[in-house]
Amino acid sequence: MARGFDDDEIVGKAYDAQLVRRLSVFVQPYWPRLSIAVVLLLLAALTELAPPLLVQQAIDGPISSGQLDGLWPILGFYSATLLANFVMRYAHNYVINVVGQDVMRDMRIHIFRHIQSMSLAFFDRNPVGRLLTRITNDIDALNEFLTQGLVLILADMVTLIGIIAVMFALNWRLALISLAVLPILFIVVSIYQRLMRATYRLVRQRLAKINAYLNEQIGGVLVTQLFNREQRSTLHFAELNEDYRQASLRSLMIFAVFLPTVSLLAAIGTALLLYGGGQGVLAGWASLGMLVAFVQYIERAFQPIRNLAERYTILQAAMASAERVFGVLDTEATVKDPERPQQLSQPVRGTIEFRDVVFGYDPAEPVLKGINLHIPAGQAVAIVGATGAGKSSLISLLARFYDVQQGAILVDGVDIRAVTQQELRRHVAAVPQDPVCFSGTIASNIRLHDESISDERVRRAAEMVNAAAFIERLPGGYQYIVRERGANLSIGQRQLLAFARALAFNPEVLLILDEATSSVDTATEALIQEALERLLSERTSIVIAHRLSTIRHVDRIIVLHKGHVVEDGSHEELLAQKGYYHRLYHLQFAEQIA
Repeated sequence: MARGFDDDEIVGKAYDAQLVRRLSVFVQPYWPRLSIAVVLLLLAALTELAPPLLVQQAIDGPISSGQLDGLWPILGFYSATLLANFVMRYAHNYVINVVGQDVMRDMRIHIFRHIQSMSLAFFDRNPVGRLLTRITNDIDALNEFLTQGLVLILADMVTLIGIIAVMFALNWRLALISLAVLPILFIVVSIYQRLMRATYRLVRQRLAKINAYLNEQIGGVLVTQLFNREQRSTLHFAELNEDYRQASLRSLMIFAVFLPTVSLLAAIGTALLLYGGGQGVLAGWASLGMLVAFVQYIERAFQPIRNLAERYTILQAAMASAERVFGVLDTEATVKDPERPQQLSQPVRGTIEFRDVVFGYDPAEPVLKGINLHIPAGQAVAIVGATGAGKSSLISLLARFYDVQQGAILVDGVDIRAVTQQELRRHVAAVPQDPVCFSGTIASNIRLHDESISDERVRRAAEMVNAAAFIERLPGGYQYIVRERGANLSIGQRQLLAFARALAFNPEVLLILDEATSSVDTATEALIQEALERLLSERTSIVIAHRLSTIRHVDRIIVLHKGHVVEDGSHEELLAQKGYYHRLYHLQFAEQIA
């Protein structure tokens, strides 16, 4: 779904009730504990109303009458109130943070499961860095909203309302004097929120540019160094960094003006209270203890207002993060399982048929145009053609990474859209050009943590594809730790591991994608070619390759040109036709023969 703005920019509401309701779905399983945390915090907020009243009682009672022994009970109540406040705030912080961690865990699992189920087209549109940000930074922002935002805002509001209510209950004249500056304070807070919203949006935009540039430059550091562009890249990064710094300084300046303004208004409110309250004490409609209590209350009344303004940033960050997270969760997979799935015939033989297949990544610009193919079970087929002919698209459709716009693809006479993706891929394995390795052991990379694949089966697969020789030379052998993306293995070793993985799962249909034998030395290529022969035997195989040695192993060669099947036959038959394959052969393979 195209969006008219960068999704790191905040454009929605500062508070969106609909988003909060959706977030509550994840909180609902922990509602009992969250309720306890809320009650503890509200009780803690209410206990903060008692100390000024106790101070009033002490001044107007024992102190004014000179009976200091009467202070002990008040001191006891005062200490008990402080202790109760400490215990309840400690318990609240513990409970609410445990709930926050549980909610974060559930949301991350939910998002990860959703991302795992998405079609390949989703990853074409969404960079990996952006998806990582959704699972990490955005979920952290929502956790901060839950633990430090929503509940504390509620507590601050209760505290403020409670203070105002107690003040009016004690003395309405002093209450009106104390709250005279509140309208001005609310205006200041409103201006602050508007300024901070615009500034915070700018900070997020500048930070997003830095992250994007870092991702691009670190990923392309080889090219940067190769062309001596380090200094220019550093200068451009410095410019982006300076823009971010200026936006951050603007945010700090606004905040630096806001806090002294609130303090100034609090001081003015206290001065008005002391002047008006002092006259009230002299006139007899207020006591000294009551005046002292009101001074304490007015100081406590400004703190929640200050907190509410500061937590506005947490609130708007959480709403922006929630919008982005639910934007991912609301994205539906373009490839879906049928409501009433069929089963492939057992045992699966691997007969493949493309019937009038039309497909394009943009439906208005089809890549494949009316493809009709029949591949009998057990046949090894090579797909060749110029770049952009549609070779990879053909393979991607067979694995149901995408769905056709017209026509059908059948396996053993069953439309692959009528079976679940999991069922289809149990019988289809693919070996990509850039083989994927995961962090873990050699054995776990072959079996992909499928415990039904025994160690003996892992070793047997490695032996059959000529991977056992290099594996047994590694420290620890099959328990050798592979680093992220197989960084401590060569391209050829990763390729042999991919072959071993495919063989260990023993699929009836094997797809070898995009020149799987490229970028390796001659000795490794010989090992790979021998492994290919073993992989291709006794199973339906489709190979996309350009090397003549690979093509000679197959039973049949299909030539694609601009989305159409233009030739179909054996190597010798196609050469004899002196058509597209003959031209490709001389353009791409003559050098290998020479």
